[in-house]
Parts: sequence; C-alpha cells; structure tokens
Amino acid sequence: MRGQKIRAKLQALLLAACMGVCSLQVTTASAAEEKPKSVDIVFTHDTHSHLNSFRTVVDGENVEAGGFARIKTVIDEKKEENPDTLVVDGGDFSMGTLFQTVYEEEASELRMLGYLGYDATTLGNHEFDYRSKGLAQMLDTAVASGDVVPSLLVCNVDWSEMNDERQLLKDTFDHYGVKDYEVIEKGGVKIALLGVFGKDSLSCAPTCALEFKDPIEAVKETVAAIKEKEDVDMIVCLSHSGTSEDPKKSEDELLAKAVPELDVIISGHTHTTLEEPIIEGNTAIVSAGEYGINVGSMHLSQNAEGRWEVEDYNLIPIRPDIEADEAAQEKIDAFEANIDDTYLKQFGYTASEVLCENDYEFASVDDLYTKHTEHNLGDIMADAYIYGATHTKDYDGEEIDVAVVPSGTVRDTYVPGDITVTDVFNSFSLGIGADGVPGYPLIKVYLTGKELKTAAEIDASISDYMTTARLYCSGLNMTYNPNRLILNRVTDVYLTKNDKREEIEDDKLYCVVADLYSGQMLSAVTDMSYGLLSIVPKNADGSKVEDFEDCIIYDGDQELKAWVSIARYMESFEEGENGIAEMPEYYNGLHDRKVVDDDKSLGARLKNPNKYAAMIVGVVLVVLLVLIFIVVLIVKVIRRIRRRKLKKS
Repeated sequence: MRGQKIRAKLQALLLAACMGVCSLQVTTASAAEEKPKSVDIVFTHDTHSHLNSFRTVVDGENVEAGGFARIKTVIDEKKEENPDTLVVDGGDFSMGTLFQTVYEEEASELRMLGYLGYDATTLGNHEFDYRSKGLAQMLDTAVASGDVVPSLLVCNVDWSEMNDERQLLKDTFDHYGVKDYEVIEKGGVKIALLGVFGKDSLSCAPTCALEFKDPIEAVKETVAAIKEKEDVDMIVCLSHSGTSEDPKKSEDELLAKAVPELDVIISGHTHTTLEEPIIEGNTAIVSAGEYGINVGSMHLSQNAEGRWEVEDYNLIPIRPDIEADEAAQEKIDAFEANIDDTYLKQFGYTASEVLCENDYEFASVDDLYTKHTEHNLGDIMADAYIYGATHTKDYDGEEIDVAVVPSGTVRDTYVPGDITVTDVFNSFSLGIGADGVPGYPLIKVYLTGKELKTAAEIDASISDYMTTARLYCSGLNMTYNPNRLILNRVTDVYLTKNDKREEIEDDKLYCVVADLYSGQMLSAVTDMSYGLLSIVPKNADGSKVEDFEDCIIYDGDQELKAWVSIARYMESFEEGENGIAEMPEYYNGLHDRKVVDDDKSLGARLKNPNKYAAMIVGVVLVVLLVLIFIVVLIVKVIRRIRRRKLKKS
C-alpha cells in the first residue's frame, strides 16, 4: 500500500515536471515568435577610387582618412557582431585617385568592393567618365578576374532605342549580370535591393551614351514588380541621386515621398554627410560622405505594422586608430604596383615624387561650395592652368587672358607638408581625354568681353543654386553684392594683366583656358539661367566651337592634362635650401579676385541696374498690374451683384 502511494507521488511529480518543460518550451517558442526581426546595414557611397588612406581636411582639421584596408577591418568587426550584416554602396566607386588610371585593365575599385564583402552597389555618373568603351572594359575585366564582385543594380536604364554604344553596354551589363533588383536573405529577413540613377547624375555625365527613365517612375514600377513577384520584408534603394537643402532639388527626399514603400535609401551623388537619417514617412534616407572618410552603420527593427525603425545609426570615422587589414592592403598594393609604369611614366612622374613643400593651409573642397568668395585653392589651380598652357613645347606666345576652374571639378585640397604627385592627381582626378589617356586635358576657347561679364554674373547669381558651377579664376577679378537682384549682383568686373587693372571690352575676343569637362558642361548655362544668359565658346576666328575636343591644348604630341599643369606649376616654384620647390607665401592670402560687398542699403541694392534687373522689375510690375486689374474686376463684379440684390429688395 505504502509502495503504491510512493509510486503515485512519483508519477505526479514526473507529470508536473513534463508539464513544466512543455510550458517552458511553449513560452520560449512564443517569445521567439514575438521577437521583432532586425537588420544591420553598413554602407558607403562616392568612394571615388580612394583605396588607400589619404591626407585631407575634415571639419577644418588636417587628417589622414579613409582606406579600404581600414574599412575592411570595420566591416569584419560588424560581421563578427552579426554575420548577416548587409553591406552596400551607393555608386561613384571610381574616379578620384591614381587607381582610376588602371580602371579598364584592373577594375580595382569593383574588385576591392567584392573583397571587402559588399553585397551590392549601383552606377554613379563618374563610372561613365571613360565613356562606354571604358565602362564596358572595366566590367568585363572584373568578371574575367574570377574575383567575387558585388551585384550591380540599376532599374531605370532605357533600352528602347539602341545604337552601337548602347548595344555594347547592354551586352556587357548582361555579361556582368546587371539587374533592376535582387532579393537576398540576411538573418531570416528577405531584403529587396534595387538601384537607381538620378536626374542630376545624368546631367553630370556628358560622356554617358545611355538614356534613363524618370527615376521616380522607374522605382515605382520596380517596387510594384517586387511586391507582385517577391515575398520580402524590406526594400532598400541604392540611389545615386542625392539630397539637397532645396526641397525641390532633393531627389532622394522626393523619391521617398513618391514611393513610400521604400524602407531605406542609401543616398549617394551629392557627397552629403548626414549625422542623423532623414526620415520621410516610413523611409530612412542615409548618407556617410565621400571618399570613405566615414562608413555608415545602422540597426533597424521591424514594428508591428511591418515597417522598419532605425534604432541605432552612426558614422564611423576611418582614421589611423583603426588597424588596417594586412591582406586587404596587400591586394591594394598589388593593384598600385604598376601605376608608375603604366600611367605616370609617360608624364615623367612617379606617384610618391615630391613636387613642393607647403607650409600653408588651403581651403577645403567643402569651402569652395559653402563659402562664396575667393579661395586660395581655386587661385593656385587657375594660375596653374595659365602656367601649363604657356609652357608647352610648342607654345606660340599667345597671351592667355583668363583661366577658369569650376568648383565641381576640384576633388581634394592640399595640406601642410610635402605635396606629392599623388596629392596633385587626387585634387584634379576627373575624366579622360580624346587620346583615351586618363585625366581631362586643358582646352583653349574664346569668349567676348560681354560673355566674360556674363560668366561673372552667372557665378554671382546662379551658382548659389548650383554650387558645382562656382568659378575660380586667374586674370578675371569681380565684386558682387549678394543682396542685389538676381542677375544684377556684379558691381565690378575687370581683367588683371601684370598686376594692373584692364577694363573689359564687350566686343573683343579673349582667350580662355579651362578643362575639357567644363567646356562640355557650358551648354548648361542657358538652362541654369532659364534662357536669360548665354555663353557661346568660340574658335580664334570667332566661329562657334562645335566639338570641344578640337580645342584641346597639346604639349608636343601629348594632351596637356589639367593635373599635369598643376604639378608642373608647383615644380616651378623657387627651391628651398634642400633643393625642393617651396609653396610661395602668395598663396597664404587672398588677392581680390572675388570680393563680396555685403552692403544691404537701399542705394547699394538699386544703383546701376542692368538690363536683366530692368527685365525682372518689368515682369514684377506686369504681374502687379495684372493682380491689380483682377482685384478691381472682382470688386466691380461684387458691387454689381450687391446692386442687383438691393434693387430686388
């Protein structure tokens, strides 16, 4: 009897234990089901061939920044924390350092993105700098290397009309596997990635042979296709469109508003650094700045409605305190090894060669965009153009009146210490010439005095709305008042010859030097000014330039590259005691090339109006008269109605 009771108690205890275990399992399973999904994302954009670390200015400080070997360390650390971290890039991975000179032969930028573990990237405007043939060759090289490379996504290429160049790219895109979108899974989260090429990107790609659909409409169509065909938790857009302080021009904010299904937009192109995401509805727009100076990192969790919330976001500065990954650096060094022989040798340089010693602080590239005044960085480059153009092997003695450097062509600055060939190339690294050799050449064109004045007015009035068009000149001096009517802000403009003022004659032709890209972009002047302003570059005989490649300046049988002019100019400086050229003290100051007169008085605002001011005032008066007429008409109608009512009553 007693044994039976003991057995009964044991059975009861076992049953209770089993029920407890089952209850624990149900509770654990329930908790697992209730735990929200999460995603970690690491991102970059606009790295522009900056595979190695480099010296630059960030927030007013001289720093050593960037470097793919250090970025590899950061990505590896993030993947140690979460092996399912998504790693993506927003385009413009090429064009910015000497690595671009082996763009076609090595495809080092794309292959390094693959080596670092990037899942996907998209096309930026500078991927087209070496024209269709160069882009096609680079993609073919990347595939032929056998290396792991990231997916390449862009949803708005318009293939409806074909020619030889477009067919070349279509075939190459198919070979590489370029897609509108792809779906990948990270930690149980299905993520749709798509890429898009922005409107301003296209306007900044004069050598691009492709046509593109409207970005917003194309993204809408792609998202609709994803919703119809795929079962995904998240949609991430790799956009080379950018953001802007002007809401009408902030393409990625407009995209987020128009396509609210997007969860994240990795926003490239405008080199924006967003310390906090822009949240538009349920869409997070993020940017980390250019050149790999920072790497973006974010953690998102899914809410009850199925949308994603940013729980953690930070920009990781890539600085020397981050240990470089040795294997990544060895791979970078291997890509770099042949640059001296394959590219620089033809110009008589090596990458590490010191051109001059510099003791002075130069403006940053950001200064050129944000502070609308003269800058010593613009001064030295413009002066170098004139030096280069007048020191070629076959220089004919013709005087160069003006050199022009738009801010959008300047890619980096100079810091105190030795300035090397690499530093100079990085400062002006864009493009390729008609010779197929990397680097935009200088061109020589002619403008009338009236057009020089127009150029000054464009700088004063229009460049605030398109900061890449700010002009830094040698030979042309101006004063402008930002408080005056638009298109009537320049109050003084003249030439400087041998340190003396020379008045500009409206009908006289003046010789102007600029880089090829700037010449090709001159057609944007009319659009920028809504047809009010026009500049027509001419040949020496006054005829219109039809092809800017016909205006290229040659040094013997070589194109005179813009960066080579800067390098030669620095070499020409007076040598110091150690036999190395020294930066002149002249560039430690400013020289009234662009003077800002901030006089807000009524007299300063209204004196000496030009024809554009008269036109604007006329338009305003017409509008006011029309409004007055409408108001008077409405008042008369109201009175008539009242009279009729009074008569009836």
